[in-house]
Amino acid sequence: MKLADCYRLLGLKEGASYEDIKASYRRLARRYHPDVNPNSRQAEETFIRLTEAYHQLIDAMQPSVLKGRHTQQAQAKAQPPPPNSTATPSSSPASNGSVAPIRKRPTVGRDPNVSQTDQQLKEQVYELLERSLREQRFPRAIALIEGLAQRLPQDAEVRQWQAIAYQRWGRFLIQGQHYVKARIYLNKALRTDPRNRALWYEVDQDIRRLDGIEIL
Repeated sequence: MKLADCYRLLGLKEGASYEDIKASYRRLARRYHPDVNPNSRQAEETFIRLTEAYHQLIDAMQPSVLKGRHTQQAQAKAQPPPPNSTATPSSSPASNGSVAPIRKRPTVGRDPNVSQTDQQLKEQVYELLERSLREQRFPRAIALIEGLAQRLPQDAEVRQWQAIAYQRWGRFLIQGQHYVKARIYLNKALRTDPRNRALWYEVDQDIRRLDGIEIL
């Protein structure tokens, strides 16, 4: 996508500031988010294109534009937290640098249209997936879930696990300073499960980190 098209999609003039790009993206993302338009394929596609345009524009920004913002963020992080603040492990890396595993469910969902063999396979893959994410074996986790997704392409739960695996891998790559690859997997997470509002929020947090540090 050309930069001119990215600006046009976000309703901006070429050369718009970072703040204008961010504000326009958030406004339009709220309007076209799949949760707000649950039966609109067009809105879903627009949401994805808006997200891609936003990321592309941020990638193209000059380091000098973001440097001051990054410095402010670093200073803010250095400040001690307020006395009553609490951590949110589900949306932040653990203090030891590990990544939170996939959220456990009491049971794996059952689809009456799925054979018993496929259901057993689904449960087995879930256990292996959760273990692989917990042990930070992300390539293995992604290989497992992508294989299951090919076997059960219509299973919404499997699609959700796949998106979570992409997002966890992307977050881990940020920690390892593999920023380009991290952005690829975060985008894949959004594309895989665009209706998942909780996931969208977490990916947005990860993208904000990339916006501040990737090209400095």
